[in-house]
Amino acid sequence: MRISARQRQARLATRHRLAVKAATPEEAAASVVALHGSDPATVFLSAGARLAAPGPEPVERALYADRTLVRMHGMRRTVFVVPAELVPVVHHSSNLAVARRERASMLKAFAAGGWDEAGFKDVEASVLRILAEVGEATTQELSALEPRLREQVRVAVGKPYEGVVSVGSRLLPLMAMDGLLVRCGRSSGTWISARHQWSLAPELPELAVPDAQAELVRRWLAAFGPGTEADIKWWTGWTLREVRQALAAAGAVEVALDEGAGYVLPGDVEEVPEPEPRAALLPGLDPTPMGWQARDWYLPPAYRAQLFDRAGNVGPTVWWDGRVVGGWAQRADGEVVWRLLADVGAEATAAIEAEAAGLAAWLGGVTVTPRFRTPLERDLSAL
Repeated sequence: MRISARQRQARLATRHRLAVKAATPEEAAASVVALHGSDPATVFLSAGARLAAPGPEPVERALYADRTLVRMHGMRRTVFVVPAELVPVVHHSSNLAVARRERASMLKAFAAGGWDEAGFKDVEASVLRILAEVGEATTQELSALEPRLREQVRVAVGKPYEGVVSVGSRLLPLMAMDGLLVRCGRSSGTWISARHQWSLAPELPELAVPDAQAELVRRWLAAFGPGTEADIKWWTGWTLREVRQALAAAGAVEVALDEGAGYVLPGDVEEVPEPEPRAALLPGLDPTPMGWQARDWYLPPAYRAQLFDRAGNVGPTVWWDGRVVGGWAQRADGEVVWRLLADVGAEATAAIEAEAAGLAAWLGGVTVTPRFRTPLERDLSAL
């Protein structure tokens, strides 16, 4: 069975809720497995682009009141916001391995400052005792109660990236990766604030690593399939052996793609109906453009220099009918501006203009500057 690029675009537009909008933030997040959370604003903008009634309020409620969405480290050491039921799967499939590597890196980096595993474990125990007493606290508040978190150590001495880092900046995220802490709420500021509170993480059910990896691949294939082994390896950060074992456990079916062999879930090989063309404005680091390693079928190579930074982070993108056709930004006064990189016709242009007006309306004057800025975004925002 061969699946064309056009069929992949149709699946993307439908399954990622660009053509048919979601009713809830939880549904929006599940449609792409997880929302990227490295930039706090991305979570709200990505959900908003997929919601029938966008706005920060339902996302805040899901994150901070209902806690049906959870902010956590996940694949490739990236911060994600995932549906609560997926937390154990992400934790056991990816997080624990990342945590082991991160702990080894931290011990090596801080050894020159006199820190060893016993010292870090003692601070961890102290943090857990404090949070058991106070319930929730920011990094700053925890550092006031446990001063060792404020201790600074010079790392990578003699290297170009030499610098001074605090114990807390490395240890608290590591404790979250280990499943001990969770980012439970926002301490202050607007919904674009990067300051979050920590609390003790709830106990997670045990899952065997192969079972968790198979389930995560099932979720990925349901949202992003078809995709290649290279796509899944890049997205998860796993070894190729782990990817192949998970595909086999998930019962994945091989199909032919322009890039070579791809995979879908059993029963998902037939053509899907093409949805009505729809415009979308997706933020920087949105999970859709970041979902595959090979992107030519939805993002022409000629656009990449303008839409990505040097580290490979995507900026804000304009979509039409399941493919990238331009980029967008906000000016200092909050106006949403955009530029097409392809001739899409009058109908598409009018739809994109309407989508931009809708985004500006629900932003309500809040101006978002992406954490990772790209050439086109910088150019547009300066107009």
